[in-house]
Amino acid sequence: MRVLVADDERLLADTVAEGLRRLSMAVDVCYDGDAGFERISVHRYDVVVLDRDMPGRSGDELCRWLSDTRNDARVLLLTAAAGIRDRVDGLGLGADDYLTKPFAFAELAARVQALGRRSRAATQPVLEQDGLVLDIPRHSALRDGRVLDLTPKEFAVLEVLLRAEGRVVTAEELLEQAWDENADPFTNAVRVAVMTLRRKLGDPAIVQTIPRVGYRLGVTTSCGSPPLGAC
Repeated sequence: MRVLVADDERLLADTVAEGLRRLSMAVDVCYDGDAGFERISVHRYDVVVLDRDMPGRSGDELCRWLSDTRNDARVLLLTAAAGIRDRVDGLGLGADDYLTKPFAFAELAARVQALGRRSRAATQPVLEQDGLVLDIPRHSALRDGRVLDLTPKEFAVLEVLLRAEGRVVTAEELLEQAWDENADPFTNAVRVAVMTLRRKLGDPAIVQTIPRVGYRLGVTTSCGSPPLGAC
């Protein structure tokens, strides 16, 4: 899941972003509405967390723009205004959810996860393939009943591969979906993350490298091909 946190309270924005990253989300941060507009124009986000009152374009303006342009991102508005009229007005702008400050991080994270599931049509919170079970809300991973001790980035990479349902995923796609905007496209971060993930998943090998193309999930047969048909 890729998330944008836009809030002019820098400490709050950075703290929220760091907490969401620990849940294996790719999180970008900005501190004013104009920067938020630029990032949304360039990147595809599953969820956008918007402070209503920011310098430049306000969160209200960004929310209305996202709604008017039918952007797929789900919007969670943050505000210190807790009145019923304020909440009604915020939802009337096209927001999908509304949370007042101060808030508990656990509640914000749960709301972001719920919105992320809604941003993808017909996707499941629990993914399964070849003995792998990835429970997104509980942030747990199993293979053949064995608990996998994955880092947040390994978890995110595995989620992207599972959602691809056997399709080859390029390194560029993994960078876009599992890393934030600060990722260097020329780094070997993807290769290293896949290598450590493959080691933790154990045998039989399930993460396949497709030379010069990318990666996909699928247990290979004795003839070296994924079990999609006869050898």
